[in-house]
Amino acid sequence: MKPLLVLLIVFGITATASKIFYHSWNLEFAGNFAMSIMLLFTAMAHFAFSKGMAMMLPSFVPFKEQTVYVTGFIEILTGIGLLIKPYRHLTGILLIIFFILILPANIYAAIHKINYEKSSYSGKGINYLWFRIPLQIFFIEWVLYFAI
Repeated sequence: MKPLLVLLIVFGITATASKIFYHSWNLEFAGNFAMSIMLLFTAMAHFAFSKGMAMMLPSFVPFKEQTVYVTGFIEILTGIGLLIKPYRHLTGILLIIFFILILPANIYAAIHKINYEKSSYSGKGINYLWFRIPLQIFFIEWVLYFAI
């Protein structure tokens, strides 16, 4: 929920600021800037809650904490890539692939009731997927619309 709020609030502020200061709605920039800020926000969780995020990965995945750090760096790099126009299209494609690849970890975490912030098994459970899967699709559609 927090990433969605960050995305929508930053989008609204950025779009409004472009209208006020440049007298036009620069929605392409606002959309990419908002996704970039959201990615930087979620990347922070990879470093602040690395133990809990490592719990989101199934037992067959080796180097769990390192994987969490790598995915955090991927989010930072894609957040930056969305802001560099010549790299935006490629970044968008890679980001969609990334969003698809991380969905199984979110499903695994929901099934096992993992609360990554507390590094515990007190999470919301399987009902969380009714929100998470549409949210992931929304993020993919957002990137398709604004970056590709």
